[in-house]
Amino acid sequence: MLFVIQCTDKPDHLSVRLETREAHLEYIKGFGEQLVMAGPFLDDADNMTGSLLILDFDDRVAAEAFCDNDPYARAGLFESVTINRWKKTLPA
Repeated sequence: MLFVIQCTDKPDHLSVRLETREAHLEYIKGFGEQLVMAGPFLDDADNMTGSLLILDFDDRVAAEAFCDNDPYARAGLFESVTINRWKKTLPA
């Protein structure tokens, strides 16, 4: 089942994001076919301010474990993380 994971960075934590970015990207790549899409949210100055990820997991426990082990989360980057099940409808 698909899960949408929305993460919002803590204010003034861009340096944490930049320092941890390579480890985060390597972590994400390890999920191969489970990864549907991912990318950062941007502010008006094109600075990254959060993340949106859609991944296929067997259950919410697996989605939560993914989030807990993300290098960004381990570095304390996120102010909030939401995990929602999602059903792709379009395009078919």
